[in-house]
Amino acid sequence: HGRLGDDPNEQGNSRRWIVREVENSLRRLGTDWIDLYQVHRPEPGTDFDETLGALSDLVHQGKIRYIGTSTFEPSAIVEGQWTAERRGRERVVAEQPPYSLLARGIEREVLPVAQRYGLAVLSWSPLAGGWLSGRYRKGAAQPVSSRAERQAARFDIASAENAAKLAAADALAALADEAGLTLVQLALAFVLEHPGITSAIIGPRTFEQLADQLGADKITLDREVLDRIDEIVPPGVNLVARDAGYVPPALTDPALRRRSAG
Repeated sequence: HGRLGDDPNEQGNSRRWIVREVENSLRRLGTDWIDLYQVHRPEPGTDFDETLGALSDLVHQGKIRYIGTSTFEPSAIVEGQWTAERRGRERVVAEQPPYSLLARGIEREVLPVAQRYGLAVLSWSPLAGGWLSGRYRKGAAQPVSSRAERQAARFDIASAENAAKLAAADALAALADEAGLTLVQLALAFVLEHPGITSAIIGPRTFEQLADQLGADKITLDREVLDRIDEIVPPGVNLVARDAGYVPPALTDPALRRRSAG
């Protein structure tokens, strides 16, 4: 919901902005409807009832088939279900959170909540932005990519903040070797192993990468391998906080944590 232009209204999850951009998307796509329309991250400035009301109207008009969210906190997911029930809105049916061997935070609450309400979970970044591609190893040179150039701090292997990720990626690569798998296959098979996960979103850039990733859904990890993974990265833990994909205003805005400026 980030700002896309000079107009202050060209952002957020308001009715005006959503309806306008759905119409624009339909025109650009040359189609009559969108199968799944997802709201990316909560927007504190707009009551979710307004957002859900706009999306519900679009469903009734046949312009959207289903409503989803992306990177919503557990409380926001519950609020969406409550709002739909109390206000007679269409239900959110899917959530799209980040999930990988290095970012397991959603195991703590997001996945249990999604399972409780019967939501499909379409996880993104199963390779942790490339950290689980096999290129990030101890003693190896800094991998070069356009993503690393744009977000240098997130991918700097010399950074103290990333030390735990580098150590875990190295240990997981060794475990994959022992299991007769590539690290990519281990990473994807792990994500798909969780009963709360419906599917994983992949982003291969070459046919070789695609071939390596497509076979992951046929792989079943045994208990020993899963236990070893839990030892390397404990359940429910994000090794780096920023990999949660969203930081709520309660943490980013000091004024929300203080009774007075003094």
